[in-house]
Amino acid sequence: MNLPYYPGCTLKTNAKNFEDSAMRVMEVLDYPLKEMENWVCCGTVFSMTSDDLMLQLGAIRNLLRAEEQNLKELIVLCSMCYNTLKRAKQFITEDEENLNKVNDLMYKENIRYKGTVDIHHLLSILRDRVTFDAIKEKVKKPLSSLKIGGYYGCFLVRPKEFAIDDFEDPSIIEDLLTLLGADGIEFPYRLECCGAYQTVTKKDVTAMRTYEIINSARRAGCEAIVTSCPLCAFNLDQRQKETAKEFVEFEHIPVFYFTELMSIALGCGWDENWTKLHYVNPEPLLKEKGLI
Repeated sequence: MNLPYYPGCTLKTNAKNFEDSAMRVMEVLDYPLKEMENWVCCGTVFSMTSDDLMLQLGAIRNLLRAEEQNLKELIVLCSMCYNTLKRAKQFITEDEENLNKVNDLMYKENIRYKGTVDIHHLLSILRDRVTFDAIKEKVKKPLSSLKIGGYYGCFLVRPKEFAIDDFEDPSIIEDLLTLLGADGIEFPYRLECCGAYQTVTKKDVTAMRTYEIINSARRAGCEAIVTSCPLCAFNLDQRQKETAKEFVEFEHIPVFYFTELMSIALGCGWDENWTKLHYVNPEPLLKEKGLI
């Protein structure tokens, strides 16, 4: 059963390891991802201005493309794309005036947007459709003795009406890690913001957030962190360079996408090309644990 998939921009560039590993994993689970046609950038951030309909067009055009292709749902890997698409759909479809205005703005389109496509994050699909029990049965190389912290950031659980799990005390990532054989560890800063786009103009802000989040994970006993957001991954991984310059006692820690670890556990292996997209090389830890 193919699942229609919206990749978003970063999964074709800096987060190619996220897409590649997800493709491998979903193939093994008999739910292969099929990329939708003619997608564009989602707009990256949901506009907080209630009357700024123009900033909703990027997200809505993707949903319109999906309706053109007779898709009933879209699966999204990037937490930010998921959040932006989901919120834009609700913002437009729950207000008839907004819906009409957006369709009028897109007057050159062949069809009018109706709001019929459902949006799901891959983690929800793994839990609710593939099921964690079925995944557990396919584990070939348990992530034994690996102590991993699940980092949610903002977009998987906020605002609460779009949360893929309990918005105050989620466990979906830790539950997944545990069934893969790892020790899924909750740590206090797992729901804190990583600094997001402050990383562009205020590196010191994201370096401080990285310091606080990773030290929180370290104190809880984590050897690595997993995430599902390319921006969070960039800040927590790449910004460790600036963090180490600012705080001399800082210790580096690998940051994975959850699908990279699933790939190892399900027997799909590790790709050395993925290593090139990490600032902190994860291979020494994986070799120490006998996983590669």
